Amino acid sequence: MLWDVMGKTFRLLGYTIQYGCIAHCAFEYLGGIVVCSGPSMEPTIQNSDIVFSEHLSCHFYSIQKGDIVVAKNPTDPKSNICKRVIGLEGDKVCTSSPSDFVKIHSYVPKGHVWLEGDNLRNSADSRCYGPVPYGLIKGRICFKLWPLTDFGFLRASPNSHRICKD
Repeated sequence: MLWDVMGKTFRLLGYTIQYGCIAHCAFEYLGGIVVCSGPSMEPTIQNSDIVFSEHLSCHFYSIQKGDIVVAKNPTDPKSNICKRVIGLEGDKVCTSSPSDFVKIHSYVPKGHVWLEGDNLRNSADSRCYGPVPYGLIKGRICFKLWPLTDFGFLRASPNSHRICKD
């Protein structure tokens, strides 16, 4: 009787560990659900919108200009940011704010990306903290899950003029 209970307990523990490892790998390498907060990506993503972030793009280095990504905040590694990719390594980007009279340009260094929020007047982004190392990118946002009225793929950037096409 005791052996029977111990056997069932160890089997349950084994299944729990197996399925826990599968779930961990799925969320770490395939994707996950993200709740966005803050006004920096308005009107594309509103405060408290729920989106799906896939992680394969950043593992295979296939992030492109115009993609919306989730990354570790360069100034606070405990928090994440959600921003649009404006420039990849080697690209020339405008580093000044839209309201600045004199426009300043620089190049994105190797291994970095330039990130900006869609709400340029209310976004702390690469214009504040500079280029972001590619290694801080956690995933690319594919589509919006909530609210259901906005369910689907995300719309193009309202600031598409800031994304230089090669």
